[in-house]
Amino acid sequence: MKMPLVGAITAVVSLALVFLGNPANMGFCIACFLRDTAGALGLHSAAPVQYIRPEIIGIIFGAFITSIVKNEFAPKGGSAPVTRFVLGFGLLTGALIFLGCPLRMALRIAGGDLNAVVGLFGFAAGIFIGVIFLNKGYTLKRTYEVSKTDSLALPASAFILLGIFIFIPSLLIFSSEGPGSMHAPVIAALAAGLVMGATGFLSRLCFVAGIRDSVLFRDFSMLSAFVAIIIVCAIGNLILGNFNLGFEGQPIAHTDGLWNFLGMLLVGLCSVLLGGCPFRQMVLAGSGNADSVVTVFGMIAGAALSHNFKMASSAAGATLNGQIGFVVLFIIVLFIAAYNTFGKKEANI
Repeated sequence: MKMPLVGAITAVVSLALVFLGNPANMGFCIACFLRDTAGALGLHSAAPVQYIRPEIIGIIFGAFITSIVKNEFAPKGGSAPVTRFVLGFGLLTGALIFLGCPLRMALRIAGGDLNAVVGLFGFAAGIFIGVIFLNKGYTLKRTYEVSKTDSLALPASAFILLGIFIFIPSLLIFSSEGPGSMHAPVIAALAAGLVMGATGFLSRLCFVAGIRDSVLFRDFSMLSAFVAIIIVCAIGNLILGNFNLGFEGQPIAHTDGLWNFLGMLLVGLCSVLLGGCPFRQMVLAGSGNADSVVTVFGMIAGAALSHNFKMASSAAGATLNGQIGFVVLFIIVLFIAAYNTFGKKEANI
């Protein structure tokens, strides 16, 4: 698929979801959606952000079905699963310090939120640090063929979760106010997720790859999707009257520039070390990659504990716990990067 077209599709889907009820500038956000879903499952108790997001289920189903149809469902894994869990945890913690994943960062920029531009510089800085390690030989080793049971764990879990959501919603927790109470109709949200999952699988869309590949290979094709999202979504916001240029008064955002920068720096670095952004990890997990399944579980844990340990930011800015958590996680992530770059490599057998 042509990457500008992929970006345009992503923008239109995101605009439609906001029009149908999702929070402003949050038509699609993997970090926000995993956070809300974790809350609905009782993994955290932050009342304003608890809701099963059908978009997440749709992404998994969309990638799974498309990979089966294309005969490209590939059960594989075994590449440092514990390390990937930790990196997924760090990625979501950084995202919730910033208040959004790379996709929401683009959507926020398209809505006129200049705080997200600061985040973009941090995201690029984190990717640049990661590229330095890649150039020095960073690797989490190869993957291996695994059982289909491992690779089907996430699609099966998503199917069960959808069943509970539709038929036994009393088992779940739903927000009565705040972002968790704002959502598009279930069918529309699920359909949007299916479209994004299928499109993401066919295009290999990854928001970290756009900047990484531009630096490493002078390949700007993936970056063109990122630019298309911003342009198309900005035009749509202007038409719908949702464009608000500035730092102040932005929906589900804060104006603490330092921590907007650092939060996305951690997201960029973790994404490079994992080999893909949160959206890419969801698509890979749906299409058979057991390592990405572990990463997704790490992201869910990061989303839950960020609220349980009060590390997630609010409109008032980053919390003290979030700042401490960032320092600890950044040191851990740098150790992972250094060890898997300069540490003793096992001989290939």
